[in-house]
Amino acid sequence: MKDGRRENKDELEPHPVKEQLPGVDYCVTSSPSWPEGILVGFQHCLVALGTIVMASTILVTIVGGDNNMDVEKAEMIQTLLFVAAINTLLQTWFGTRLPVVVGASYVFLIPFVSVAVSTRMSVIADPHQRFIQSMRAMQGAIIVASGFQIVIGFLGFGRIFARYLSPLSAVPLVTLTGLGLFLLAFQRLVDCVEIGIPAFVILVLLSQYIPERMRSRKADRFATIVSIGIAWAFAEILTAAGAYKKRSPNTKLSCCTDRSGLISAAPWIRVPLPFQWGRPSFDTGDIFATVAASLVAIVESTGTFIAASRLAKATPIPPSVLGRGVGWLGIGTLLDGLFGAIAGSTASVENAGLLALTRVGSRRVIQISAGFMLFFSILGKFGAFLASIPLPIIAAIYCVLFAFVASVGLSGLQYCNLNSYRSMFILGVSLCMGLSVPHYFNGHGPLHTGSTAFNNIMQAIFTSPATVAITVGYFLDLTLKHGHSSTRLDSGRHWWENFRSFNRDERSEDFYSLPLNLGKFFPSH
Repeated sequence: MKDGRRENKDELEPHPVKEQLPGVDYCVTSSPSWPEGILVGFQHCLVALGTIVMASTILVTIVGGDNNMDVEKAEMIQTLLFVAAINTLLQTWFGTRLPVVVGASYVFLIPFVSVAVSTRMSVIADPHQRFIQSMRAMQGAIIVASGFQIVIGFLGFGRIFARYLSPLSAVPLVTLTGLGLFLLAFQRLVDCVEIGIPAFVILVLLSQYIPERMRSRKADRFATIVSIGIAWAFAEILTAAGAYKKRSPNTKLSCCTDRSGLISAAPWIRVPLPFQWGRPSFDTGDIFATVAASLVAIVESTGTFIAASRLAKATPIPPSVLGRGVGWLGIGTLLDGLFGAIAGSTASVENAGLLALTRVGSRRVIQISAGFMLFFSILGKFGAFLASIPLPIIAAIYCVLFAFVASVGLSGLQYCNLNSYRSMFILGVSLCMGLSVPHYFNGHGPLHTGSTAFNNIMQAIFTSPATVAITVGYFLDLTLKHGHSSTRLDSGRHWWENFRSFNRDERSEDFYSLPLNLGKFFPSH
């Protein structure tokens, strides 16, 4: 009986803690074959393009493009794609060196919408001039806000924050970095359920069920591009059959594949140039609101960096490397402002999710995707053709990718003591506050104080689930029973101890060291 009880107890032992995620086919420093890497890189480009199209569609419409709005939209898509390619290369070469795509951030919508609908813009009668003046104001605000990110990153403030970050406080940050955007993606999916739901189901079948039947580990690697192709073809059939002729304009915009206006408006060849909208203008209120948005971009990028480090089978990211990544994120935002992109930079959550779906965490693959982005940004007709994919299809793909990132956040619980009331309290409160506070701010709209800038600052910060969650979780983890002997073990700090300094684990040097001996200019110790 004793032997039997001992055998049953061994069978019920919990899974061991893994500092690096098993099952990853290619880690940061390894690469698949060139044909395979090119196809996976193209998928990353498609995923990044979806975010850019969504942001451009919303912003150009609100800013007030004229009757030929497709021209402004095509130019904005090219600009955002161009700077995203450059910023991705900079981040993979000199930043964290993780396989992350740096793209447009949704949080910058708040200050930019405020600029577009402001009194000083509404008095401009000509729609095209209103668009140009709004773009100049946005450029100026982004340029100044980029300085905030550069200071946070390169002067060590990001490093200080990361040194006190524990697995327990990182769980709500990473989880809501994915889950918060999942809610936005699902709203886009249901704009056209006829193609959104089938796209979601097809991706789940191709990535999770078909490979098991085929007994192939590579069958799901290209599930994203195949799913988009099938759903896009289905949408073309519905559009050609006239399924949406009698539907509302919003439904037609979401479901129909007829985007001939966008394709015809895009030039064959166009290289985005700095200050393409003219000389930037600067307004104090716009700047403060955009600085708040840049702070949220830092927080959400931090969650993405942590998720990408695990999905790429790297070690937990050292604080110095995280600070370095934030600094280069600021340089990317500066380039956004110089080139006239209307959304600052952030590490792409959806592309981090694609690392999990493909099990390819290769840095080279992400650099290949940046090459595709450069190609499609300069050769506008090709980029516009891909941009004509209905947004509910892209949103359906995002629902799967964001869910992966949220689950990576929850995997951090393996380091924590979940039998501790302290751990349960911190985790529960931070997650619940991270979901409920943004829901309140989104439901009640902007604050209604006498200061528009203050309203926008509060709106930018408190509509971000990840920002609210890390603020609550980080504060509670540092203050609640801090002197208790079990606090360090309950929060899982001891598991990350070897990665607090860059050179305490030789694996960190393999993953995060700068090339060409550039570490002397950006020290990691």
